Amino acid sequence: MTTTKETPHRAGFVNIIGSPNVGKSTLMNQLVGERLSIINKKAQTTRHRIMGLVNEPDWQIVYSDTPGVLDPAYKLQEGMMKFVRTALQDADLILLVTDIDEDDLAHPETFAKIADMDIPVFILINKIDLAQDQACVGERIAYWQSKIPRATVAPISALHGFNIDQLLERIVEHLPVSPPYFPKDELTNKPMRFFISEFIREKILTHFKQEIPYSCEVVVDAYVQEDNIVKIRAEIRVARESQKQIVIGKGGSMIKRVGTDARRDIEKFIGQRVFLDLYVKVDKDWRDDERKLKRLGYLE
Repeated sequence: MTTTKETPHRAGFVNIIGSPNVGKSTLMNQLVGERLSIINKKAQTTRHRIMGLVNEPDWQIVYSDTPGVLDPAYKLQEGMMKFVRTALQDADLILLVTDIDEDDLAHPETFAKIADMDIPVFILINKIDLAQDQACVGERIAYWQSKIPRATVAPISALHGFNIDQLLERIVEHLPVSPPYFPKDELTNKPMRFFISEFIREKILTHFKQEIPYSCEVVVDAYVQEDNIVKIRAEIRVARESQKQIVIGKGGSMIKRVGTDARRDIEKFIGQRVFLDLYVKVDKDWRDDERKLKRLGYLE
């Protein structure tokens, strides 16, 4: 009688790193199959490290979406870059995302660290649907291969799902043998209130220009589950009184628009009717206040 050897379980942290606005969050959502990271054309949309879990009987992938790498201009951005550094430290595999037009990472020091790491690195050239022709794609592949010769370089389109299935297969091949890090029925490490605040912040990014989106933070004050509806109260914090008036809008028009759009996404995410109550508070210089940033989860 012959016996077959049991397939060893594989698990690992697959962390997504790259410059602002190259499509990291779109890739994360494609790989996880759920809308965990908010998406917007504005840079610095992602502020936290967001984990998304993908499970099969023989493996578990712990993906991490991270803020775009940059030189910090204030304490909030220092906290964002700390999330990136932590993601480099615990990674089993790095997905370094660039796009068809980028020649250098926005933070060269981060690129140098990745180039020196002894773990697998995949350089993903995103947005190839915007390439002029196939020759351009080939040139980009050769260019990035020359930057880190040991890396696996692949063209993708996160928006259109091009090469994503093949990427998943290669990731699984490179996972270390390990038991799962999280229960197999979990999807993410973040609580529900985090995603609600992110949906609201996404609508602020969509509806406001210039400095407003970067001066706002959203805090969910109350989440009450009733028989047939979830009642949510959230605070939008801004840095100045003039910003408060812009976010509210004439006769409350803008905050109503933000609330209506955010409520639709929240209802879709939690699968229930939602009553969303938004209000705006001036919290001067919150982006540089270490104590407040600790409470908001940006600093330890």
